[in-house]
Amino acid sequence: MRSLAAALDLRPTKQRGQNFVIDPNTVRRIVRDSGITDTDVVLEVGPGLGSLTLALLDVASRVVAIEVDPGLARALPATIADRAPAYADRFEVVLADAMRVTSVPGPPPTALVANLPYNVSVPVLLHLLALLTSLERGLVMVQSEVADRLAAQPGSKVYGIPSVKVAWFADVRRAGAVGRNVFWPAPNVDSGLVSWRRKDPPSTAVTREQVFRVVDAAFAHRRKALRPSLRGLAGSAQASERALLAAGIDPMTRGEQLRLPDFVRLTESLEGQP
Repeated sequence: MRSLAAALDLRPTKQRGQNFVIDPNTVRRIVRDSGITDTDVVLEVGPGLGSLTLALLDVASRVVAIEVDPGLARALPATIADRAPAYADRFEVVLADAMRVTSVPGPPPTALVANLPYNVSVPVLLHLLALLTSLERGLVMVQSEVADRLAAQPGSKVYGIPSVKVAWFADVRRAGAVGRNVFWPAPNVDSGLVSWRRKDPPSTAVTREQVFRVVDAAFAHRRKALRPSLRGLAGSAQASERALLAAGIDPMTRGEQLRLPDFVRLTESLEGQP
């Protein structure tokens, strides 16, 4: 990885969250724990210099990698052709910002396996889960604190917006920790693995966007009760209280105590839906 970086005159940047995995045991572990097989089309985000990409290609039927850095995107096919020529026809790179892609070329991807850029990991994950309904499962590496939030349950100190929103799409669990010394350059934060499996969204007349607006408002002032927190959405504190009571929720409850079905029921009440 270092020799490839030197050949490209690459200097990893914090702006793009570039911390490349250089430990082969770690990439093997990620592929193994992801559960992918030779029937999977894998989507990777932020492939960087290709260490995880090569390990994925050894198992998956196809890998599509989304890379925002033009230099890395140009170099990656040559790296695959040089290091794994037998797999070159299984691979495609897309030069794009993963938060703005609207489609992925080729057969619909079935799994997302990635070392996500830490500065945008949650919005990237949520965007891809919403965009690509073919994604059935995945394993992503994120900042340890973010991994805790994604997998958190109601009542936890780290339960919040990411916990609720990802629960719309999938069942999520913490899948392990990763040391700092497997990266180049080594980050100043710990890392964690998050495993997820797609589930059916809630059955409701309200939209995901409407529910997510309520979730955002509920956690905008974490220490506030829901009655004042939802005043802006409801139109007044009194209307907020009526909606909460109609949904069977104590108006003095905080957002961190509600599960996704509670937020759905509350949104239905606020929107006047049965």
